[in-house]
Amino acid sequence: MYQILTLNKIANCGTDLFDKSKYAFGSEVAAPHGVLVRSAAMQDFNIKEPKLLAVARAGAGVNNIPVPACTEAGVCVFNTPGANANAVKELVIASLFIVSRNIPAAIDWAKGLKGKGSEVPALVEKGKSAFTGPEVGGKKLGVIGLGAIGVLVANAATALGMDVIGYDPYLSVSGALQLSRSVTYVRSYKEIFESCDYITLHAPATAETKGLINAEAISQMKKSVKLLNFARGELIDERAVLSALLSGGMGAYITDFPSDDLIDAPGVVALPHLGASTPESEDNCAVMAVNQLIDYLENGNIVNSVNLPSLSIPKTGDAKICVIHKNAEGTLGKLTQVLASEHLNIENMENRSKKEYAYSVFDVSGNANGSVAESLSKIDAVVRVRII
Repeated sequence: MYQILTLNKIANCGTDLFDKSKYAFGSEVAAPHGVLVRSAAMQDFNIKEPKLLAVARAGAGVNNIPVPACTEAGVCVFNTPGANANAVKELVIASLFIVSRNIPAAIDWAKGLKGKGSEVPALVEKGKSAFTGPEVGGKKLGVIGLGAIGVLVANAATALGMDVIGYDPYLSVSGALQLSRSVTYVRSYKEIFESCDYITLHAPATAETKGLINAEAISQMKKSVKLLNFARGELIDERAVLSALLSGGMGAYITDFPSDDLIDAPGVVALPHLGASTPESEDNCAVMAVNQLIDYLENGNIVNSVNLPSLSIPKTGDAKICVIHKNAEGTLGKLTQVLASEHLNIENMENRSKKEYAYSVFDVSGNANGSVAESLSKIDAVVRVRII
């Protein structure tokens, strides 16, 4: 029976997918085959637990998971890209109006009229001009990052009558196909910085994108630009943004990643990481994470792994032999030699690589017993072998 450890509360619509005759799950599992996690920190988790095969994150980011250590131990790490995309998109679109129409400040000002009695209507008419803001229709929006969320935001903004341009140096074929024809694809950040009234960030936090919005970038932007960040706090240089807001070099900054410096700063609207905080998003993430975990444990198939390549083949023979190994020259040949020496016939096979690591799956006929796994494990590049 597969043992699944849940480090956070996972929506029932996800855990209900486990066949109770095959799986036991909960927060007290001692020696798990799989882990389901949302935000719990796993840096101190024993990744080298012998039975552990996979970690599934019910969300997109995996900063709370020690991915390199997992890879070295032959543990597949899954995330759920796109499962929370609609939730984030809706909050981003709402935020366009929030910063354009000065809504938070207007609400706070209106609350201050409490107790003025019959004077309130006149005070409202007299004071409302302080919160005048532009409409978003006809304005130019720059979308940096055209993944699952960025594409939805770009498409929705065109429906609002905005002139949308987007940039993503790693735009996938799938993303390009989903992007509205009304969205203009540009070739550099600079084209977005120089021309947009609004800029929204939807890029991952990497060494390349850390501090993407810095003093130099801001100097290229319109002084009235309104910046939205619902991707990662590390994408901006906070000091540069705060300096620009104070000096009139930026119109507003709305972020889902508050810090002590940003909270209550002039021109900043800080939200408490609400992007994916909807019941629908949590349900979608739970279902996707559980389905991916089940498919890997039972069938050896990989979909949406952050550390191993995607690979799925059906089982038509007597067994599937799944091998995680270093992406080293000659390894595939060594694997097939072992299978031949064990008198196994390969009915079907797939091999995929992702950076330094690879995944090979052999659908075989014959007696794939423990000695096969032992022989394969002796190959230097092999990290883990499973026979299903």
